Amino acid sequence: MRVLIVYAHPEPTSFNGAMKDQAVETLTGAGHSVTVSDLYAQGFNPVAGSHDFTRRADPARLDVGAEQANAARTAGFAPDLQAEIDKLMAADLLLLQFPFWWYSVPAMLKGWIDRVFAYGVAYDFGRTWDRGVFTGRRAMLSFTTSAPPTSSMPDGRNGDLERTLWPLHAGVLALCGYEVLKPFVAHAVRWVDQARREAILDDYRQRLLHVESDRPLFFQKLEDYGPDGRLKPGIEPRTPGQHRGPRLHLD
Repeated sequence: MRVLIVYAHPEPTSFNGAMKDQAVETLTGAGHSVTVSDLYAQGFNPVAGSHDFTRRADPARLDVGAEQANAARTAGFAPDLQAEIDKLMAADLLLLQFPFWWYSVPAMLKGWIDRVFAYGVAYDFGRTWDRGVFTGRRAMLSFTTSAPPTSSMPDGRNGDLERTLWPLHAGVLALCGYEVLKPFVAHAVRWVDQARREAILDDYRQRLLHVESDRPLFFQKLEDYGPDGRLKPGIEPRTPGQHRGPRLHLD
């Protein structure tokens, strides 16, 4: 299996760095081919813009989506971006390693997603969800938090973690066709002792040894939706992001 680890932490000696190293050692030892994109070490530019393209379909006005589609057709991505796209397209497993900052990924990783998951490359008209570009491939989030796991339970002060992860799990990975695996979460790493950190790394090693056989998370199929983009009558929601109850903030 070809694995791409996209690692986003500015400090090499961080616990995220230790998790990245553990993943490389474990997966390589299990016979997999591992590539690492160390975004901070590479000096990756997370800002999408005209510099993403070597030629433009419309030099007068920047429409990023349209220019991404044009670059996908004409081999017109800038070299730094094309290098990351090539890594992504070659990988059977995508592993995102990051600290969970402000309920999301660091800006560096968000920018990598914005630029590399380009229209015409990672998704396209009619090529999403269970018909997506990466159908048959796997993806997993691995990240650290500074809070205990109880705070991310459904009644916790930080809110239900599985709902917080919906934009990444569904809006990025599943939308592009990946089989999304249950995330590996290292909780409260700032506050635990070395013995606990070593135990977390061992748990992570055990998880990675079974990454090929883990059951993916469930997402509704495209056929479950009607022409209005809503679940058809009689289809019960089975994901964290969809329900038939009242909306508490927007209605």
